[in-house]
Amino acid sequence: MGLLDFLFGNKQDKIKEFQTRGAVIIDVRTTGEYQQGAIKGSKNIPLQSISSKINEIKKLNKPVITCCASGMRSGSAASILKSSGIEAINGGGWLSLKNKL
Repeated sequence: MGLLDFLFGNKQDKIKEFQTRGAVIIDVRTTGEYQQGAIKGSKNIPLQSISSKINEIKKLNKPVITCCASGMRSGSAASILKSSGIEAINGGGWLSLKNKL
């Protein structure tokens, strides 16, 4: 267990736990970025649109794993979702997340 795992918990375990509960993967990259490659079955909601989609996301009634290119935008998206009462985790960059799934 590395120092970051100790401080922040093991993200891999949390992602797996979210998956077993039917988590929705929301990719917050731009539509153009998303079209160049994405995780199969993920939903594309660009970060700048996430706040306007809160009610739509709440209706899914599932935990959310956010992803983007590097993990920065998805971190912001996860924070926005959490502050709106949605259970969310930052999955990081989509390629890295795809390899963890």
